[in-house]
Amino acid sequence: MKRLLYVAPLLFFAVLVFLFFRSLNGPPPDELPSALLDKPVPATDLPPLDALAVAFTSSDLRAGHVTVLNVWASWCVPCRAEAPALAALSRIRDVALYGMVYKDSRPAARAYLRDVGNPFLRLDIDEDGRAGIEWGIYGVPETFIIDGKGIVRLRYAGPIVGNALGAIILPAIGRARAAG
Repeated sequence: MKRLLYVAPLLFFAVLVFLFFRSLNGPPPDELPSALLDKPVPATDLPPLDALAVAFTSSDLRAGHVTVLNVWASWCVPCRAEAPALAALSRIRDVALYGMVYKDSRPAARAYLRDVGNPFLRLDIDEDGRAGIEWGIYGVPETFIIDGKGIVRLRYAGPIVGNALGAIILPAIGRARAAG
């Protein structure tokens, strides 16, 4: 009986460790499903980044064209890595590339755009991150593909680097075009 008193806590601890390690094997953030997938875009009414930018609203995301919405910040190192892919996306006909600056300052965001270039047709700022909550943002960068009716067709978490543009983003744009 005394032996059971010593073994029981050890068994309990071993089971607890097993459960904790098992929970660490969840999907990576870029594979986490978005609650917005195949649903209308959330209400978005943010200010423009500054006087040089034009803001977008929810109605702009339902304006009949495919929209690529990229959520980024100047302090985000991977955002800098995806700048060439965003420049390529900005040159695709009939696709509007919008940006949402997330939890950043206006001067820092504008300085970042001077460094890497500004591919965005419209550019809002979410200084306090409240809109990011509505969009279900886990971190930056994140990219959403939205069809012409304002339905989210893809959420891509992480930088658009390597083969992500050709293998994930462009096919999603094609599917969004076909959806309307």
